[in-house]
Amino acid sequence: MDASKTVGPAVTAPRGFCIGLLGLTLLALAAQADASDRYALIVTGAAGGSQFAQRYDAWRDKLLSLLRDQFGYPADDIQVLSDSPSPGTRRSTRESVRTSLDQLRQQTKADDVVLVILIGHGSTGEGEDSKFNLVGPDLSAREWAELLKPVAGRIVFVDTTGGSFPFLKALAAPGRVVLTATDSPGQVFETVFPEYFIRALGEPAADADKNQKVSIQEAFDYASSGVKGWFAEKGQVATERPALDDSSRGANEEFLARPGSLSSITYLQPDVRIPPTADAELAGLLRRRAELETTVERLRLNKPNLPQEQYERELESLLLEMARVDRQIRSRS
Repeated sequence: MDASKTVGPAVTAPRGFCIGLLGLTLLALAAQADASDRYALIVTGAAGGSQFAQRYDAWRDKLLSLLRDQFGYPADDIQVLSDSPSPGTRRSTRESVRTSLDQLRQQTKADDVVLVILIGHGSTGEGEDSKFNLVGPDLSAREWAELLKPVAGRIVFVDTTGGSFPFLKALAAPGRVVLTATDSPGQVFETVFPEYFIRALGEPAADADKNQKVSIQEAFDYASSGVKGWFAEKGQVATERPALDDSSRGANEEFLARPGSLSSITYLQPDVRIPPTADAELAGLLRRRAELETTVERLRLNKPNLPQEQYERELESLLLEMARVDRQIRSRS
């Protein structure tokens, strides 16, 4: 923000005021993250053949295992739709999608993070609209957008299919992160993006800032590099280039989110786990540790907007408090 820009008649916003507003915004996002729950809707659509079904099922099962076993999502907070339903899943039809999103509408609150991921086939239709292939009648990008409107929380919508690019514009909204496997309507072939994106979520190498968790931005970067490498290794012209938007603009000209954007501070991994054996004091210390980590992360993202002296002073204060909290946690563990 320009420090000299006039706000209203004859009122000038000084640099410190602008920085303060930005800092408050980042701290508000941090508070939301600490108070949030996590939900997921995983949809594998109509496979159209055993060779596709095997691949889609493997991706779905890997993601499900990651969310349930590694990230600790409660079973009731994960919904799975498939063209071959099994215990714990429903058939991936329009009606099931509507039922699942209605359930999410009833479960979620504003501070939650909600993953909706589509695995399967896609197609680009008239007017650059796109559809995700379900069992029976399909749902278009515009229909998905309407169905998601009543769902609270920060939605991370991932369409991993060929022909997915129109979803980027249709689903873009404030406070939402949208990823697609392709960055133009002409990219309609089978994709390898889901392989690398799902792998990234649990891959330490994807954790670029080494904070022990992978943001959506980091997963996107890792997956994009993996897709590019896959085509290079085979000596083929790339038929997919992943795209991301978290600005609500639909990424008309710019596909990569900028550092400090919403995708960089959004995680599918819960912020803190409280051991069942922890007493109230230890649980409070663990929560405080998570809050401090988040605040440090926000501060580092905001570094370009702060005077160097202020940044170093605030960082030192936070790190000293983290060290004190760590000592208290070790004494009670």
